[in-house]
Amino acid sequence: MSEPVASPRSESPDAEAELVRRSQAGEWEAFGQLVRRHQSRVFSIVRRLLRRREDVEDVAQQAFAKAYFSLRRFDFRSAFGTWLYRIAVNESYDWLRKKRVRRLVYEADLNDDQLRRLEQIAEEERGEPAPSRRAEASDLVARLLDRISPQDRLLLILKEVEGFSVEEIAEITDMNPNTVKVRMFRARERLAKALERMGRRKGGA
Repeated sequence: MSEPVASPRSESPDAEAELVRRSQAGEWEAFGQLVRRHQSRVFSIVRRLLRRREDVEDVAQQAFAKAYFSLRRFDFRSAFGTWLYRIAVNESYDWLRKKRVRRLVYEADLNDDQLRRLEQIAEEERGEPAPSRRAEASDLVARLLDRISPQDRLLLILKEVEGFSVEEIAEITDMNPNTVKVRMFRARERLAKALERMGRRKGGA
């Protein structure tokens, strides 16, 4: 049985810093521990930007490879996780530029039945939803998020799904915290407008 992997947020900063130093000294197993601690969140961030599984795996692996070969330049001015997530975000955007993706919509647009189902979930749910209902809602919300830009989606995902603070998001995205707040407000507005457009289409407008 493999040993349990600590959550990045529960990990002592000193313990993680020691793993980084050992990795910088060429200890591969130490870097492997860092990968295991952060791979879930790296894959989550990349997946929500790129959506297609085969692309996600490639880009996430590229992010870890770049982190490994750049590790000697890591200067501990930020948390290792923040530095790694920034690499993952940049690699995702590089992939998008290289592929010249027209739109980040790999799923079909929501049809009227799906829109009605999303409204039904919102109206009927009280308390903790059942796993099947939660999965259904998650899928429909993911399709809604595909209606906004990758940059807007990233900010919302980092804050609302991954639970990062504004300050952490600013470090990951290399933005000023006030800029993050403004863009996040605008991103929420765009998401609301996307939902409104869906509603108008449903109503036959």
